[in-house]
Amino acid sequence: MKFGLDRLLADPELRAPLKGRRVGLVAHPASVTHDLTHALDALAACEEIQLSSAFGPQHGLRGDKQDNMVESPDFDDPVLGIPVFSLYGEVRRPTGQMMSTFDVVLIDLQDLGCRIYTFVTTLRYMLEAAAAHGKEVWVLDRPNPAGRPVEGLTLRAGWESFVGAGAMPMRHGLTLGELGHWFIKTFDLDVKYRVIEMEGWAPEAAPGHGWPLAERVWVNPSPNAPNLWMARAYAGTVMLEGATLSEGRGTTRPLELFGAPDIDARAVLEQMKAFAPQWLEGCILRECWFEPTFHKHVGKLCNGVQIHTEGPAYDHEAFKPWRVQALAFKAIRRLYPDYPLWRDFPYEYELGKLAIDVINGGPLLREWVDNPASTAADLDAITVPDEQAWLTERQPHLLY
Repeated sequence: MKFGLDRLLADPELRAPLKGRRVGLVAHPASVTHDLTHALDALAACEEIQLSSAFGPQHGLRGDKQDNMVESPDFDDPVLGIPVFSLYGEVRRPTGQMMSTFDVVLIDLQDLGCRIYTFVTTLRYMLEAAAAHGKEVWVLDRPNPAGRPVEGLTLRAGWESFVGAGAMPMRHGLTLGELGHWFIKTFDLDVKYRVIEMEGWAPEAAPGHGWPLAERVWVNPSPNAPNLWMARAYAGTVMLEGATLSEGRGTTRPLELFGAPDIDARAVLEQMKAFAPQWLEGCILRECWFEPTFHKHVGKLCNGVQIHTEGPAYDHEAFKPWRVQALAFKAIRRLYPDYPLWRDFPYEYELGKLAIDVINGGPLLREWVDNPASTAADLDAITVPDEQAWLTERQPHLLY
């Protein structure tokens, strides 16, 4: 199969509309060709493409910022001599001065298929800026490694943030190119938009179910996105960023596990199985021990659980990562009613809101966890209608 970048490089007719125009590029470390040449270098080598600027999203064009909420500076590319602007530095939205550096911008970002992954918001902000400044946007499409399944509550009105670009569920099941079409329709944007589609992407095909295993190398799109298994679990484990539990940052398997020094993981697992066994299908949960070398609980031995999606027991349609993590929170709350589960800090610079609520696009998940009387059916009752509505809403935008 071919990703959008590879098709653009291979087909002169696709590149023809770019001739004589100044071209910008939004990219990160995973913006590579099939032979792992970075998009910046590959596009610069095309005679008919005049690269005039580049943009780095969260973690930077080079992916050098390890943790969240660490800003990247602007700089000049030492080889090409073009400005590289940070869209996670002094600004999140591209400024008029930035927009003046190109006529067409190519967006080549590997997404993880999760609403909270900030490249989704960067796409929206670039589309809005392009509409305001009369610029053209092309998305060089890449796979959604989490595939087509949909899960989670839809972001509620008033809860928009840099980790919540619109009213979609946590796991949206679209590619970045498809999301662009949804943004344009949803926000009624008057912008020239084009998707250079992938060739041969089969999101339902095993064993990758979204990612072309054995065909393409995985390059971390952000520092703590090390493999496909993390991408599969991420729509659930990302909620740990709003909890006091470790999500495994500072270990070799971040966002595939959770734990803390003061929980009994075996008891948590038993409570999860007793409360909602139907939410545990499609994966294997294993008790583990780990000691983070940085971030939460640094240097402390944590008892925890790893979510395994890489073996023959994995069932792509049955696996529900958001519910698995919600269930883990519920189990801890039932075992330890007074456990200080929720972190209180300005997550992604949102003041006066709990991080877990910013992540979920509203307080409903936290309220369900904290309510001693709530059941699994109660969470399904508010979530399933959101999921079904999204399946209908996204249908017109599917390109594959």
